[in-house]
Amino acid sequence: MLGSAIWPVTLESGDLILRPIRYRDRTEWNSVRSRNARWIGPWEATNPLPGGVLPSYAGMVRSLNQQARQDTALPFVITERQAGVRSSPAIVGQLTVSSILWGSARMATLGYWVDEARAGRGIAPTAVALATDHCFRVLGLHRMEINIRPENMPSRRVVEKLGFREEGLRRRYLHIAGQWADHLSFALTAEEVPEGLLSRLPSAR
Repeated sequence: MLGSAIWPVTLESGDLILRPIRYRDRTEWNSVRSRNARWIGPWEATNPLPGGVLPSYAGMVRSLNQQARQDTALPFVITERQAGVRSSPAIVGQLTVSSILWGSARMATLGYWVDEARAGRGIAPTAVALATDHCFRVLGLHRMEINIRPENMPSRRVVEKLGFREEGLRRRYLHIAGQWADHLSFALTAEEVPEGLLSRLPSAR
């Protein structure tokens, strides 16, 4: 176990900040999620057990923090400094590096969502690039994988912009919006981006 060697950590590029999710983010996080219910809903993971429900916000944070302590996840919120505003950076999304495997694999899976009101401004590509560069360059992971519903075109544009390779279709891969759903698998290895992913974007935020 690497423990505090990998978590907590904060990553920044310009006005964009990835920081650990916290219990005290609940009110703001719930507000953003509620405002984006229709935007995120079609891609939302669900519990396949009969009558199963997703954990509460506190339960989610508790589980993510436990995974972080076990060196198997990096649970971030995506925040952004607001021009001319002196308050804390606002939550504009969430990004989680999960299923981290060490040993001979040294790989992980990445998932994210961004506030619809801020979509199309480069937030998701920048956040994914920041997290992937950290995993490759600092943690020494070798492979990053992102799995996306075929019809989720905004998310597909993110991975395509960053040069993730499409590796094929995973049938009924995850339980999404109440049913087992197919996903396209995209991946990158560290050798494919020696210059780092952030450098692939037109300009750092």
